[in-house]
Amino acid sequence: MAFVSHSQRDTNGSYTFSSRPRPVENRSKYREAPSEQTQINYGNIMYDRRVVRGNTYAQHVIPTTAQPDLAEIQRQQDIRRRAIARKRAQEQFKPKTPEALQGRKHIDVQTELYLEELSDVIVASDIECQTDDFLDRPATPLFIPAKSGKDVETQIEEGELFDFDREVQPLLEVLVGKTIEQSLEEVMEEEELASLRAQQRAFQELRNNELAEVQRLREQERRRSEEKERRMSQQKEVLKRERETAEKIAARAYTQQYLADLFPAVFTSLRSHGYFYDPVEKDIETNFFPWLMDEINNRLDERYTARELLDTIIYDVVQKRQEAFKAQETQPVKSDM
Repeated sequence: MAFVSHSQRDTNGSYTFSSRPRPVENRSKYREAPSEQTQINYGNIMYDRRVVRGNTYAQHVIPTTAQPDLAEIQRQQDIRRRAIARKRAQEQFKPKTPEALQGRKHIDVQTELYLEELSDVIVASDIECQTDDFLDRPATPLFIPAKSGKDVETQIEEGELFDFDREVQPLLEVLVGKTIEQSLEEVMEEEELASLRAQQRAFQELRNNELAEVQRLREQERRRSEEKERRMSQQKEVLKRERETAEKIAARAYTQQYLADLFPAVFTSLRSHGYFYDPVEKDIETNFFPWLMDEINNRLDERYTARELLDTIIYDVVQKRQEAFKAQETQPVKSDM
């Protein structure tokens, strides 16, 4: 049922509103039964964060002589300034009502669904009611709908409307036919379900056999692949060993060929540089030859010294003889004179 409201304006310009009456919402006058009451969640006030614990005199109190933090004051002023600027920007960009036309003006009008009289004075009244603490809810009375319409009655004699035995025959035929038809459909459905179950069992058995065969083939393929991998790894290992053996043989042959000419040259070079020598020859060269040369030099020096000394003596004797001869030659000349 829809409730229609009417609003109209009188000739004098006043605005009126009226709506059809409607029943108020059903509110429970008595408390609900214990089974229908909602569960109330109780809480421990000792775990409520809004409750301040401890003594009040131990709270942190900022002394009056403390110096204010300039950075904090500056930050709060900046925050306040930004909030004012943001509010002004929101008011500036907020959509506003366009200006009224010439000869008109804007007035405030209620746009709520239900209008009420506005008044500066709020009418208030105090009402008290005392109820029992444990007033049980009485039994719900039987619902009797309100009587509507007019009462009309008529008299029907026996046999005027219909013959029950004759009229009930088609109904019985329909009921019996429907019952038999339903029974046959149920039997056919049961047979079909049994056939479907048999086909499902056969399909399940066939599927299980196929799955077992697939599993066997997979296992066989896995064993073959593992054997193949093992054989391939063995063959790779054999080829690797053969390659290493061939490389070793080639390296050995190359080394022998290279060392065949290298050994004589190395020994010749080492022998020429004096790394390989005869101990007697080495001893003669290092010990005997130096001593022999020293002795020869000493002997030659002594002989040279003796020869110089002999030459000096001979020179002195010759000089003296020459002087003597000159003296003898000068003496006869003087005697002749």
